[in-house]
Amino acid sequence: FYEEDMNIIKTKNNVNYIEKMQFGEEVFYYQINKNPVLDADGNVMGIVGIVKDISNLIKLQEKLKNKELTITEITQAYVDRINEKEKDVEAFVTTLTDEALAQAKDVQAKVESGEIKGELAGIPIGIKDNLCTKGIRTTCSSRMLEDFIAPYNATIVEKVNNENMINLGKLNMDEFAMGSSTETSYFKKTKNPWNLNKVPGGSSGGSAAAVAANLVPWALGSDTGGSIRQPASFCGIVGLKPTYGAFSRYGVVDFAASLDFVGPMAANVEDVAILYDNLAQKDPKDSTSAKGRGVSAYKNLNKDIKGIKIGLPKQCFTALDKDVEKAITDAMKIYMDLGAEFIELDMPIIAYALSIYYALATSEAAANFSKFDGIKIGNKAEKYVSGIDLISQNRAAGFGEEVKRRLLLGTYMLNSKAGEKYLEKSRKIRAEIVKSFDKAFKMCDIMLTPTVSNTAPRHDYEPTDQMQSYISDICTVPANMAGIPAISIPCGKDSSKMPIGMQLIANKFEEPLLLNVAHKFEASAGLEILNEIDMGVNL
Repeated sequence: FYEEDMNIIKTKNNVNYIEKMQFGEEVFYYQINKNPVLDADGNVMGIVGIVKDISNLIKLQEKLKNKELTITEITQAYVDRINEKEKDVEAFVTTLTDEALAQAKDVQAKVESGEIKGELAGIPIGIKDNLCTKGIRTTCSSRMLEDFIAPYNATIVEKVNNENMINLGKLNMDEFAMGSSTETSYFKKTKNPWNLNKVPGGSSGGSAAAVAANLVPWALGSDTGGSIRQPASFCGIVGLKPTYGAFSRYGVVDFAASLDFVGPMAANVEDVAILYDNLAQKDPKDSTSAKGRGVSAYKNLNKDIKGIKIGLPKQCFTALDKDVEKAITDAMKIYMDLGAEFIELDMPIIAYALSIYYALATSEAAANFSKFDGIKIGNKAEKYVSGIDLISQNRAAGFGEEVKRRLLLGTYMLNSKAGEKYLEKSRKIRAEIVKSFDKAFKMCDIMLTPTVSNTAPRHDYEPTDQMQSYISDICTVPANMAGIPAISIPCGKDSSKMPIGMQLIANKFEEPLLLNVAHKFEASAGLEILNEIDMGVNL
């Protein structure tokens, strides 16, 4: 809200919780929560603050082009926001506020001289802490890498630098991307900006929380079994897991190489499309990277979707929370109004996806993590009696409980006869999952599922058994197995005012179609729904 409108809007909408964000001389007032969640003392529990005029890249570009704002002013606004709110959200492992301001001044000067003309120049971003950044700590939120300074940039980071974007810092995550709540981080537990007593999801919880709290306009995350989409759902933002190979993995600290994806997270589909167009590329340093279709996802937005066929895998619609089920049903009605047709799909093989995920992912991790012995990298024990004892002490002290649990399972898979049988079966089932999706996409253009069967739990939530904490990925893992793109977009809220996400899935390198279908929903009903879930986007 502009200042002159604030009192009118405050009276009309009964908005009692207002914050401001200043860009140079221009001040924006925005709603934190229309009906905020309060604690016993009446304090606001959430600090979500996505502002339409400053969360949308096009708006930022227009203001830069028209010289309404400078790059320095934009960066300063986000630095101020981080300084004010990071203590509550705890989204960053490493903040780079001073470096960002210095970079902003340099980029501003080069833009004014005509040396730089890129459309992303001067736009701030946050980067998940498992992407290597030269000269900056890359910790993977682990004690093992607490003081590790990467000697080179990940290709995707190099691309961000080449576009002259402003890196505001490295974002918190579950340790080595193993977890779904960002609570396994060695350094801190990131909070969900909607309710600080609840988790942001994981493993890209820092990225999702930073976007939702408006600490960054957009961020990069990684996704091995849902680690972009699940936190996007919990934090009410948009998160894209692209096709395997669309984004280079060179310089990403592996969890499971055949399942890891890097992708963008932002407040809206439009911004995700722009970031996808600029960062997706074939990389000679990554043998698994691939050239896409060469179609701009952003330019493909706003196309009519009348007659499009949307498949509903019935295996993904079981055991949903009532609020999630209602939100997904309401979203389907909106798509029907847009002319989409729905087809029920029976894909029984995907029911095994979660089981084989933990066989394959943990075995790959066990192999990948043999390099983390604490000798060249990581904490090193002072007293030891042998080389084996040294490595054992280093790994015991360097890894957290969740990482140890998964490495033990992966080691068992790799070294036992029973494990060999499990892995062989898992690889065969994975191949069948790929075939199942190939067959399904001959009957439909897009698939629709809930992102997660529930909304964000509290930080003090304790599952009755460990498997309960893993099943939140049941709808997201199949797309990783098949290497196909999937996106989570907000579609409603639950009874406690927490966001609900909807997942859309497309065939390989069909990101332009996927993002268009997501954008059509967002344009037709998304802003209404976002306002309903108190994101304060309606300026």
